[in-house]
Amino acid sequence: MIKIENADFRAEIDEHGAQLTHLINKKAGFDYIWNGKEWGKHAPVLFPAIGRSNDDQYVLDGKTYEMPQHGFVSDQDLTVSHQSENAVTLVLKANAATKKYYPFDFTLAITFTLLSTGLSLSFAVTNDTDKEMPYSLGSHPAFNVPINGVAKFDNYRVKFVGIEGPVKNYEIVKTPHPYRTGKEELLTDNRNNELELNYETFKPGLRIISNPGIKSIKLYSPLTSHSVEMDISQFKNVCLWTKEDEDCAFLCMEPFNGFPDVLGEPVDWMHKEGNIILPAHATKVSQYEMHLS
Repeated sequence: MIKIENADFRAEIDEHGAQLTHLINKKAGFDYIWNGKEWGKHAPVLFPAIGRSNDDQYVLDGKTYEMPQHGFVSDQDLTVSHQSENAVTLVLKANAATKKYYPFDFTLAITFTLLSTGLSLSFAVTNDTDKEMPYSLGSHPAFNVPINGVAKFDNYRVKFVGIEGPVKNYEIVKTPHPYRTGKEELLTDNRNNELELNYETFKPGLRIISNPGIKSIKLYSPLTSHSVEMDISQFKNVCLWTKEDEDCAFLCMEPFNGFPDVLGEPVDWMHKEGNIILPAHATKVSQYEMHLS
């Protein structure tokens, strides 16, 4: 387990999967990140797939490949390439295990940097091959709700900055697995760009916001001064999720570049909606910040 620290915050990151496991507010003495038993993860990295692929498969150059839910990073040990007191970079390079699912040479470098305002996460994807490389990328942090044990889940709200009008999301079908139907539905019927949290909202499954242009999202309650605001302007999509079948004290706020499949047949990744197509030997960096109070 890797620890980084500054005057305000302390973070712990597991090299296995590059998963953020703790993010401590040192002055107030509490953890923002979920560590409960009801869901055994904390903040998975999603690459090169987001969500479920139809039949857990996809198509590339006429060949069908297997792909686990959310890709394979969670099952990989990453290597530390740089570490200082307040920052660390973890690297995953293509290997025999990844090529079973994904026939590309690539480098994924994930940098965690503590700031006076919170935590920055940077994801640099490099295509080490001589041809175009399709992929999706996402981050899946789970935040304790209530924050610092103050109030209850349904006393909290999520505010969306950068959109106008009611918040919309993609309709989800839960059987056989969570997939998109390709349709949209209203998440809120108001125009103030806020979602008042309640567990019923998540019974149908994850909520992938379909409004374009979201710049940031903020988790807060009028009953506490503590909050989490995420600058996600470099990501095109964001998902909210908590367990559908159990009322748990966490909310995942997940910036995505990419989508889960629409229910149907395995999809050709060179043409899949939301996928990034990275040119040969190019690098793309996607970064977001958690502003914590």
